Amino acid sequence: MKQLQRTRAARQLNLSSAVLAFSVLADSAVEHYRGSFQNPAMYTPPGVAALTLGASLLGALDTRPRRHSTRDVVYAAAALTGVVGLGFHFFNIGKRPGGLSWLNLFYAAPIGAPMALVLAGLLGRSAESTRHTGFLRPRSASRRASGRVLAGVSAAGLAGTAAEAALMHFRGAFHNPAMIAPVTVPPVAATLLGAAAVTGHRRMSRWARLWLKLTALLGFAGVGFHVYGVSRNMGGWRNWRQNVLNGPPLPAPPSFTGLALSGLAALSMMDERGRR
Repeated sequence: MKQLQRTRAARQLNLSSAVLAFSVLADSAVEHYRGSFQNPAMYTPPGVAALTLGASLLGALDTRPRRHSTRDVVYAAAALTGVVGLGFHFFNIGKRPGGLSWLNLFYAAPIGAPMALVLAGLLGRSAESTRHTGFLRPRSASRRASGRVLAGVSAAGLAGTAAEAALMHFRGAFHNPAMIAPVTVPPVAATLLGAAAVTGHRRMSRWARLWLKLTALLGFAGVGFHVYGVSRNMGGWRNWRQNVLNGPPLPAPPSFTGLALSGLAALSMMDERGRR
């Protein structure tokens, strides 16, 4: 892949990391505020997410074919914070009466939420690696920055995010038929993306690209549906201070958009690699 094309793919990965970081920043700030920041560690995810968002936006605007060491450190911190947060959330669920039960999965700390910060860090690091290998070793770049690996990470992220949405929408009894979309469209996109990574078929890549674009649009549409969901709570948006905390969570759906963008970047990397 030519350097310009690699830099474009890297910037797209930075953008996908920025979308995920923004989702984590807004969601963790609201949820941890609702929990009154009882544990001082609850201040960490919003802070790290804000740094990741800033680094990713700078990366998305950066046209230079060089990795940035400061961004690398921020992305590593984001991934580590997400892993630690996952442990905290498991602990939060386990210490409640009943342990790992449906009730606690529904109403305790969301079990999969910290993984969004892990993915933001991984995608950001992938962006910097794509810039770096393309600049230093253009001939071996396809071996070091594999689009197939990135496709696998994106597919796994989409599947996990869809599972989290399925849990929350099951809690809501799927009372709105539109609630089926987040548990059907992203899994199809993830399956097609994984198949494209394994087989390398162009036709499979075209189908995966179509479903990933639908998934990206679904992220934006989901915000609109969640805005409507908040309005249906008692008092509607006039009582926004309480109803925004009650949900549905406004920042959650853009995670689909961020992961879809990373999947599209992975497909571009695979396609370009196949044309060489």
